[in-house]
Amino acid sequence: MSRILAIDPGNVESAWCVIDAETRRPFEHGKVPNSALVVTLLEWAQTIEHVAIEMVASYGMTVGKEVFDTCVWIGRFQQTIDLLSPETRLDLVYRQRVKLHHCHDSRAKDANITQALIDRFAPGEPNRGKGTKAEPGWFHGFRADIWQAYALAVLVADESEQVPF
Repeated sequence: MSRILAIDPGNVESAWCVIDAETRRPFEHGKVPNSALVVTLLEWAQTIEHVAIEMVASYGMTVGKEVFDTCVWIGRFQQTIDLLSPETRLDLVYRQRVKLHHCHDSRAKDANITQALIDRFAPGEPNRGKGTKAEPGWFHGFRADIWQAYALAVLVADESEQVPF
């Protein structure tokens, strides 16, 4: 079974999601401080076959310190994977690719991507596919940026099926 880890990086905390590459089912997910995610990457270095990190893109607008701090963390995550597990495939993916893949529109917002994922993996399920504590759904425990990490993982899985590597 092949597993994909996707990271939606932030300047202080980052969301992550591990999925089964064939079924797209999420195994584990969370949003943790960046330093804790580096420790997790150290632990998982030999068990994840493919890692995708959302990359920051410039669109000509002024950005603040938070964006540059996020870029530093992207580099730290990338370096951790490269040093500990050089055979692991690592992709830096721009947000626009995720929007186009799931919504076919570069103007899509996070809510549009979330709805596209619900429509694909949990159509008609209660509580937006999250289910309940007693009967967890496909997206049980998802919140905020975890949706975006999952969207990134699904994009990578879908594209990996189309192009052999």
